[in-house]
Order: sequence, then C-alpha cells, then structure tokens
Amino acid sequence: MTKKFKPILKNSLLSVCFVLSIPAQALEKPASMEQMWKIIQAQQKQIDALTANSSATPKTEPVTEVKNLARKTDVLSQEVEKLRTNLAIPEEAKYKSAYGLGPAASKVYAVGKGLSIGGYGEANYRGIVGDKGRNNDSADFYRMVLYAGYKFNDSILFNSEIEFEHGSTAGNGAVSVEFAALDFFLDPLANIRAGMVLMPMGFINQIHEPPFYFGNNRPEVERFIIPSTWSELGLGLFGQLTSNLTYTAYVVNGLNAAGFGVDGIRNGRQGGSKAKAENFGYVARLDYTPDQIPGLTMGGSAYLGKSGQNMNVGGQKIDAFTQLYEGHLQWKYRGLEFRALGSWGHIADAAQLSAANRQTVGKNNYGWYTELGYDVLPLLFADTTQSLTPFFRYEQLDTIGKAPQGYLDDLSKDRRIYQFGLQYKPIPNVVIKADYRNFKAKQGTLPDDFNLGVGFIF
Repeated sequence: MTKKFKPILKNSLLSVCFVLSIPAQALEKPASMEQMWKIIQAQQKQIDALTANSSATPKTEPVTEVKNLARKTDVLSQEVEKLRTNLAIPEEAKYKSAYGLGPAASKVYAVGKGLSIGGYGEANYRGIVGDKGRNNDSADFYRMVLYAGYKFNDSILFNSEIEFEHGSTAGNGAVSVEFAALDFFLDPLANIRAGMVLMPMGFINQIHEPPFYFGNNRPEVERFIIPSTWSELGLGLFGQLTSNLTYTAYVVNGLNAAGFGVDGIRNGRQGGSKAKAENFGYVARLDYTPDQIPGLTMGGSAYLGKSGQNMNVGGQKIDAFTQLYEGHLQWKYRGLEFRALGSWGHIADAAQLSAANRQTVGKNNYGWYTELGYDVLPLLFADTTQSLTPFFRYEQLDTIGKAPQGYLDDLSKDRRIYQFGLQYKPIPNVVIKADYRNFKAKQGTLPDDFNLGVGFIF
C-alpha cells in the first residue's frame, strides 16, 4: 500500500471506530481493505447466529443486539466503499500522453475503474493587418471539448471526444464526435481499437490540445495537406514492438473524392457521419524514441486507399486512389522544443475529379514545416513551474503541387508562412498565446494576421 493512501485508510478506520466504539488506539498501523472485509464477514456470521438464537428463544435482548450489530456492519460496509472510491480516484490528476493521444484525452487510461471526465477549450482574437475598416477582425470561442471515458476493467475501456465549435450551433457552430472507440488490451505487442478513430498521422491530428502546440492556429500543413482533425470509422491494432518502438495500424472507411478540390483532400473526410464505405483506407504509423538522445522522437505514417466510393464520371467508374505519406521529428530537451514535419500526397484520376467537382484537384500535393521554441523562464527563476516560450515556425505548402493535364494550377495555393510568437503557461494546464503570421503566395496577396488567445485542459 502506498504512503499516499495510508492517511485515507486510517481516517476511514477512525470514522468506523467512532461508530463501532472500538478504541482508536488499537489502530497504530492501518489495516487493509481485506482485513476490513473479514471483520464484516465475521459480524455477519454473528448476526446470523443471534438471529437464529432469537427465533428459538424470543427475548428482547438478543433482538436488540442483532439490530445494533447490523447497524455497525452497515456503517463499516459504507466506509469500505468510500475507501475503495478514494483509492480508485487519485487526489491529483496526472497528465501524461498515452497511446498517441493528448494528456487530457489520456486520463481514462490512468483510472483504476469507472468514469473519467476531461476536456479542453480555446478562444482567440484574430486581427487582420491592414484591414482598413473591412470588418474582417474576429473573436471566437473556437472549441469547447469534453472527453468522456469509462474503464470497464483492466482489459476493456471506452474513450471519446465531443467537440462544441464556435460557441453555439445558432451560427456556424457545430457539435461533433471527434473520436469514440473501444480499446481491448490483449498484450503490449498487440491491442485492438474499434470505433471512430483518429487517423494516426502527423503531430496535431492525435494531440491537438492547445497547451501542446505553438500558436493560436494549428499549422496550415496539418490542416490542408494532413487534414485535422481527421477521424473515420475503423478497426485496428496498436502496441509496442520494443521499449523504443510503437505502432498503430487501422482499416477505415475511405475518403470521399466528391469533396476533393483546390484545398486538397480536407473536405473528403467523412467523420463517421453516414459515411460511404464502398472503398476502404489503410493507415499505419511508427514512432521511435532512441535511448541515445533523450527527448527525441522520430517516425512516419502512410495512408492508402481508393476514394471514388462508386463515383461515375461520364459513365466511367473512377477509383481516385489516394496516397498520403508523412515523416516527422520532435526533440524536447530541457527548455528546447523543436519540430519538423514533411508530407506528400498523390490523387489518381485527378482530371476526372476536376471535371466532376468543377475545380482543379491536384494530382500531387505537399507541405512541410519546422518550428523552434525555447522556455526562457528557467533562466531567470531556477525553480519555477511556469514557462515563457518565444517560438518561430516556417511553413511551405501547395495543395495543387501538380495540376492534371488540361487544368490550370491555382498559384495562390502555393504558400509560405512565417510565424513568430510567444506563449506563457502560469500552470501546465493553462496557456496564453500571442503570434503574428506573414503569408506569401506565388500569385496574389494574402493578408497577415495577429492572433491572441487562451487555452486550457482539465
């Protein structure tokens, strides 16, 4: 029994002693729950014996003794249940990422049994530089998310994310299930996950809680090249091949190419909403953390699958076979945080899709970014638990890396983004962010913006 739970157990036992009139001095060392159950069982036997005796010899004294003993047994049983609850629910939540999910989304994996509630939220202000009275500045409570999980036993648990967007469904807001899946733990090497699953690609798609990425806006590469948040109905395996190597692999309903366009595959996500499943997709991810370089993680992922969903163009059925690959590297060492990610995709039958969707669908698309931040507060205050991190990010992406023959490229989609900012965490659960983004396009002009926001997890 841990030192943390001994005071809880002793307080519970002292409460029982007061009710049962047992001398508290007898509890120099706390008893275990097993010993307490033995006391209950012994008292129940006494109740049964006294009840039998009172039936044979009806007298007031045995009946009164039975009632008193039954009352004491009931009180002791209630205290044991309280103790069991205190042992199952830690006094302080420990936020740690598990199985590729964000720390708040991973809370259910740490509970002994039963219900787990968590969540996150973020709000921001966006000011368009050089707006000149065109009324494009905005303020938005962008997301409020609830994680609800239930651990049935050590082998089976359920986890989910429910997202409320833009403060209300009255305008452009929406309520959606981002993921909802059952995990079946069989062996560290291979476990099963089934339901609405997050696609294990990139950094943001799985871990998208605001304290754990720089800037008020998610990287554009991880919005348009790797669409986030991207979830589909599926089934698959996840596990740990070695102490340093983890994997995830799913079979999911495929994308719907009817949603592909100049912004790439983003609108082809189906999100489990009456999804077409004539075609399936296959996605897999590997991550490696070498012992030689503490804090380093590197890996990659791939998605392959037909996206046509029985689409016909000019009487011809098209498959729209879609490929997407990405590689990533992250290094967190003391106050340093560095990330780099690159992604490339290919869409077959792009010319037919462009004709059907009445916009250019790129045969190829690509994007990459790198970012660097450093927590400067420990340099000023050695023992601080707060953080103040200036950061810089550079992105380059093109959702029409190569246009199909006969269709014009949209050069405004060939972009470069320079972003710098500052984030402050008074506690690890809460972040205050400010950043500036400078957009460059190969053709046309895109306005810069200034963003200020807050985020939290619980």
